[in-house]
Amino acid sequence: MAKVCILCAEQFQDMEVMYPLLRLMEAGHGVTVAGMGEKEYKGKYGYPVATDTVIAAIDPDDFDAFIVPGGWAPDFLRRTPDAARLIARADEKGKLIGAICHAGWVLASAKILKERRLTSFFAIRDDLEHAGATWTDEAVVVDGNLITARNPFDLPEFMKAILHWLKEKSSCTTCKSKN
Repeated sequence: MAKVCILCAEQFQDMEVMYPLLRLMEAGHGVTVAGMGEKEYKGKYGYPVATDTVIAAIDPDDFDAFIVPGGWAPDFLRRTPDAARLIARADEKGKLIGAICHAGWVLASAKILKERRLTSFFAIRDDLEHAGATWTDEAVVVDGNLITARNPFDLPEFMKAILHWLKEKSSCTTCKSKN
């Protein structure tokens, strides 16, 4: 099973952390929540999430996928060089990067959006286009290793795409190891 890291910071969108966390656990994947130094963060609506580690300690080689939730957390995450550096390194290595809602801000700060196609909450469209992305108003957009969604109502399609990507990647890795 895959190892997935969810980045977290204060004022995350509750559903955009809890839904992926629970769906990934339900599917048998290992999930690590990485924060900016606090042992626990509360979402915009008060749901608490405990962290397992700090973003600065994460090696992208130790994970198959990274998920960045929305809410106000991306505004805090993008201000730390550790989060932008981690996402940039993960993208270079072809790791899955899932981003929903305002999480596109972290991708822009990681400078990985040039000539990429994605979606997000509509309010940050200009920011993402200025970072070089082609923005589209769709529930989910898959561009290689980048999977993006607009808002919490897109979570079912977002997680289906992420789980499908992880399954395909796992199958592909198994095929390669047999040959």
